[in-house]
Amino acid sequence: MAKRVFLVILDSFGLGGAPDEATFGDEGSNTLAAVLSDSDKPFPGLSKLGLFDIDGEDDERILKWKKAQDKIPAPMGAYGRIRELSAGKDSTIGHWEIAGVCSDTPLPTYPDGFPEELVEKLKEVSGRGVLCNKPYSGTEVIKDYGKQHMETGDLILYTSADSVFQIAAHEEVVPLEELYSICEKCRAFLTGEHAVGRVIARPFVGDSENGFTRTPNRKDYSLPAPSATMLDMLKREGLDVISVGKIKDLFAYRGLTEKIATTGNTDGIHRLIDMLDCDFNGLCFVNLVDFDAKYGHRNDISGYANALHEFDDALERIIPLLNRDDLLIVTADHGCDPATPSTDHSRECVPLLIYGDGYDVPCNLGELAGFSAVASIVYTALLGRNFPSSVARIPHELSEENIFSYVDMTNLKTTATTKDIETLVDTAIEKGAASVCVQPCFVRDAARRANGRLNICTVIGFPNGYSTTAVKKYEALDAIANGATEIDMVINVNFIKSRRFDEAATEIGILAEAVHKKGAILKVIIETCLLTDTEKKMLCNIVTVQGADFIKTSTGFGSAGATVDDVKLMRHFSGATLEVKAAGGIRTKEAALAMIEAGATRIGASNLG
Repeated sequence: MAKRVFLVILDSFGLGGAPDEATFGDEGSNTLAAVLSDSDKPFPGLSKLGLFDIDGEDDERILKWKKAQDKIPAPMGAYGRIRELSAGKDSTIGHWEIAGVCSDTPLPTYPDGFPEELVEKLKEVSGRGVLCNKPYSGTEVIKDYGKQHMETGDLILYTSADSVFQIAAHEEVVPLEELYSICEKCRAFLTGEHAVGRVIARPFVGDSENGFTRTPNRKDYSLPAPSATMLDMLKREGLDVISVGKIKDLFAYRGLTEKIATTGNTDGIHRLIDMLDCDFNGLCFVNLVDFDAKYGHRNDISGYANALHEFDDALERIIPLLNRDDLLIVTADHGCDPATPSTDHSRECVPLLIYGDGYDVPCNLGELAGFSAVASIVYTALLGRNFPSSVARIPHELSEENIFSYVDMTNLKTTATTKDIETLVDTAIEKGAASVCVQPCFVRDAARRANGRLNICTVIGFPNGYSTTAVKKYEALDAIANGATEIDMVINVNFIKSRRFDEAATEIGILAEAVHKKGAILKVIIETCLLTDTEKKMLCNIVTVQGADFIKTSTGFGSAGATVDDVKLMRHFSGATLEVKAAGGIRTKEAALAMIEAGATRIGASNLG
């Protein structure tokens, strides 16, 4: 269960491939492909989140970019694509669906300008005349009508392919408060069939000689969502719901506990990083608007690419600042392909990139139907509950009088039968063993046979250790669900020999956390016969720091098993919280006692003759 969720919207960052793109006139649109056509410069941060492992990335521009990369880092979390189900491709409907509200009716748009009745209503509530009333670029409309506006005081009314009613006015001609008041009155009468998604105040400054420039004092007056959104639900549950950027506008200021304004992407990224240092419980919902407003709508491919690199660079700072109970989600609300002739939004699938609590190993989510999948992930992260393992660990004490109290009685033979495992369990209970260690396929049988009288251990990534972390985590959790209370995991020796110690350490930490959450313990098998003393010492430190419960010498399937010298070394260089298990080739009580005297508190053996 997460404490904080950071949901970041890369406004307009589509992946193409929407199955209904033709319905919207957007065949072939692909914002990602357009951005990658700018240069071969890598995106290491987004690569680590899995952006370039998403299914369906078959656009030639994407394939060309991938081919030009020396290396694309492997994903570290979950990744996939989402297709929109709502009948629209604007920011309002996109954000509503992300927040769990699907719209089957598109918001009204005005490709020929607004009807006269709405223009007259604007004149009535403002006491001013009206200019333009056409679909227009926001920068071009003030260029073409700014001088006339300053001479007459008439408002510049314009729209776009989106469901927007935009009013531009010079700050020296129409003071901000007056412009905001006019927009509020327009919001009040734009209802029913004319319930546009947003009424937007678009103030600007400058003059006709030197040019006009829009200011950061834009203000949106959004149509409230028709039903409760994720924001409303989380607030009702008493959680923090923090808006960064235009989220507050898109949700009509509803369902929020805190609102943080931004001046654009750079400011939004800084605010996001600031929030990582804040103690809150709930959702931090961030919109980075420049992708859409400054670059997508203006067909500025290079600008879009530079903005994406800015965010990618920021990820290198953001990811290390995440706490263990944080969740980072990166997605988008629609597309806006800067490479097409259109300057409007495009109907595209969008990425879903997740990393953090519960999503700490690579997982291909494929294609999900509905942006509302994001809301479900957030609800589960913040409101879901973690239940303990159905089989609790059995308290066990070591006894100097009974050497079997130190022993995990083991049968990992490839020819073992169910009957062999049942006999092993019965013998272990009779002898007072610490546990039985069995193959994963026999864990459920062993647990049923033991019936709460004995701890059940199994092996993960066995015997070679070169499974991926995702596979090992799944194996471990599956084994615990079947009744295992102790997990013996083989490290990735390949990583150690490649000096990829950080990745080996991360894997151990992920397994330790996952196993401990379920009430089980983790033993880490380092296969000492394959390691140098220096590598053994390093692993003693790594396994201690990553919070495992035992460090174990061997699988018993390597070229050699446990030695007294290795146990002494491991005991000496391991932290006080880490116990040592000796396994492999220990067949007599005398051999087991030698290992115990050297510092082992657990022995892996099939029996002691």
